[in-house]
Amino acid sequence: MSGETDLQKLLASMTPRLQPETYVFATLPLGANLPEGAEPVMRFIEREGMTLILAERQAKAAGLAGTFRCRMITLDIHSSLEAVGFLAAITAKLAAAGMGVNPVSAFYYDHLFVPADRAEEALAILQQLARQAVTDFSA
Repeated sequence: MSGETDLQKLLASMTPRLQPETYVFATLPLGANLPEGAEPVMRFIEREGMTLILAERQAKAAGLAGTFRCRMITLDIHSSLEAVGFLAAITAKLAAAGMGVNPVSAFYYDHLFVPADRAEEALAILQQLARQAVTDFSA
């Protein structure tokens, strides 16, 4: 299963789904163990340390200082890791609304971490983008 690569199909077929949890970004020193109860949705190693994206409640319980309170929007379409322009089109729409976004591509789906207080707005923008792509695709 390699995923979709056609940009128009990706945009027209995506179903953005807002996840209920509030997340934060946190960091640990390289080589540190994850605190008990911390189950990050993402862990990434950089030379400065290990970045975690985890539920805000888990970060607080573990005594981790979290930053960027956000919600995750999953773009429910199996996009190829080689798809060109999908996230660029999406992040451009959110940027036009003055919204920062931290995208994460996983094997099956792309996920967007958007400011928690603007999550519903981001969802509406993405739903409109998908509707417009359906119209463009049909034309």
